[in-house]
Amino acid sequence: MATTGLPPAADADIARVTEALHMITPRWNVRILLALNEPPQRYTQIAAKLPYLHSGQLHPKIRSLCDAGLAQRSEYSARHVTYGLTQRGRQLLAVLPVMAAWAEEHLEQPEQPLSAIEQVEDCLTLLTRRQAPAILWVLKARQEASARALARIVIPDSYWTNIYPPLRQLIDDGLVATAGLGQPYRLSPSGDGLGHVFGALSMWAAGRPVDHAARHPLWGRLDPSANTAPRTWVSHPSRLPAPSARPTPAGQTQPARRPAWHNGDLFSHATPVRSKAALPTGGARR
Repeated sequence: MATTGLPPAADADIARVTEALHMITPRWNVRILLALNEPPQRYTQIAAKLPYLHSGQLHPKIRSLCDAGLAQRSEYSARHVTYGLTQRGRQLLAVLPVMAAWAEEHLEQPEQPLSAIEQVEDCLTLLTRRQAPAILWVLKARQEASARALARIVIPDSYWTNIYPPLRQLIDDGLVATAGLGQPYRLSPSGDGLGHVFGALSMWAAGRPVDHAARHPLWGRLDPSANTAPRTWVSHPSRLPAPSARPTPAGQTQPARRPAWHNGDLFSHATPVRSKAALPTGGARR
């Protein structure tokens, strides 16, 4: 059943990507998936890697990942049960460095460097905003569109002014831009930069190799020789400063940006936890 006014293939693509995002976005899911990325382990071994989660929190989350087909439970006896990732779960991990690379390049970085897990979690926070994938899809395809045209495609069964709250949120998040009231909307450089993230998610959701993201019909790169995000976690300095959402007043300068990724194992289980409640309403780290 169609959920937008987009062509059936695009509508199905958005639905698959949205479902994939909702599998991994719940708090701690990314960290649990990474903790499971080893040979099958007993529950106590997994819990030891996630000491900030109580048993009452961890067990239902592992069960939900098993229900989603990302993890599996193997029972050898009443006292010998192990958990590990399924093949689909392991394949999904390849999308995470793509998200972290986008977040490091396009989101404003705080003074305290962030771990790669936090970069991924902030990326997910933005991508799971209400109607976000569909709006970004339409703007990528059309280059620009009015609010009424967006509503006709994204929420065809709803009153058209209901498109404004998610649009305003995407503007605050720095993913969509407009010249002003009554002017068309278009992707910002950060929104356009999501191409490899959406391409990778789409390929994974369709059961295709994640490294085929550049072949996505909408989000793929036209130049096949263009550099792609790293396939493995590596240490490197930050690339470009995050774009400012608003012009910097005359006489003021932006503070120097520090490297966002630590050296060493970026997904070390000793990574300190940063509360997501600190994220402002207007978007991650803005």
